[in-house]
Amino acid sequence: MSYWSETMERADALLFGRVTYEMMESAWRRPASGVWPDWMDEQDIPFAEAMDHAPKHVVSNTLATVDWNAELVRGDLKGSVQRLKEAPGEVLWVGGVTLPIALAELGLIDEYEFVVHPVVAGHGPTVLAGIRERVRLERTDRHDFRSGATVLRFRPVTS
Repeated sequence: MSYWSETMERADALLFGRVTYEMMESAWRRPASGVWPDWMDEQDIPFAEAMDHAPKHVVSNTLATVDWNAELVRGDLKGSVQRLKEAPGEVLWVGGVTLPIALAELGLIDEYEFVVHPVVAGHGPTVLAGIRERVRLERTDRHDFRSGATVLRFRPVTS
């Protein structure tokens, strides 16, 4: 969790689709009581606090409003995300399953971060499934965990 806490703390803003936003909010939003739920371990709290405080942008055509330090992104996805990327700050962190596909197809991802777990699931969504164009990548970083999981970072190769 310390790795992900540091990752969230480095992000200037988060960009989610509706489903990921709602999932993250249900897990990581500080309760109205101000007390984190019992299921959280002490090591989860820095991540929860970083996630809770981070500015968020939510791509959705179905939500009428958002809160939790969030604003809606509607309409022209390419133009909207390009404006977010040009805003002050350096790191716009994207999470989700379908939004990264759209951003990859628009050439708006500057860095990819994949987490490889030593488990074969056999079902479920696959990362970037359905992307139409091949994106050549070069590895920029690797982080191995005691669990056997590995984080791999890549940036697109421009030709």
